[in-house]
Amino acid sequence: MGLLFHIGRYFEFLRQVVGRPERAKLYLQRTLEEVDLLGVRSLGIVALLSVFMGAVITLQTSSNIDAAWIPRYVVGFTARQSVILEFSPTIISLILAGKVGSNIAAEIGTMRVKEQIDALDIMGVNSASYLVLPKIVAAMVINPFLIVISMFLSIFGGWVVSIGTGVVSPTDYITGLQWDFDPFTVTYALIKTVVFAFIITTVAAYHGYHTQGGALEVGRSSTTAVVYSSILILIANYLLTQLLLI
Repeated sequence: MGLLFHIGRYFEFLRQVVGRPERAKLYLQRTLEEVDLLGVRSLGIVALLSVFMGAVITLQTSSNIDAAWIPRYVVGFTARQSVILEFSPTIISLILAGKVGSNIAAEIGTMRVKEQIDALDIMGVNSASYLVLPKIVAAMVINPFLIVISMFLSIFGGWVVSIGTGVVSPTDYITGLQWDFDPFTVTYALIKTVVFAFIITTVAAYHGYHTQGGALEVGRSSTTAVVYSSILILIANYLLTQLLLI
């Protein structure tokens, strides 16, 4: 029954978020601020993870291909497919669920326990929409750019390793990147990214918005938000793969 209660309250919360918005100019300003907070400030960790994961994928793939009949360009092909289909859209989103999701839950949860949200409600402001909608829009707009950058840097990291270590020649690596490329895989990855961005922001905001108690409960809300966001991302990943690729 607890699960059904939270599911019902979550959808009621979403109805509040999209209902009766405030002035469009104010929302635009807040959305631009959230793009910086949720996206631009996450670029560093995304870039670092992407470069090293692309390098590791290339090294591991090369070390596990020891049959003479397997062409070396398979290393580049495997790196490309792994990065585009799964690593960049899913793993990076899980990282963002921990970084961004916890921040959103802590921020809104702190406002709740300090009664700042109650003050907004008393002034006639739709607090759910004012606080959460700009975050949702910002994440759904900026996260695809982060994922595209992650894809590029991961593939670039593999290329640097191919030059620096000689596990595969740069020519073979680039040939593998180009071999049998289907542009829909990028579309599929970006669709997943938008869905994951929605999950991260709404789940984190939901837990923060309904925080009760003090500082301890804010910390618990942040942890719970990260856990549930990660679980829902994995479930959505399976469903979207089933719908779009199979």
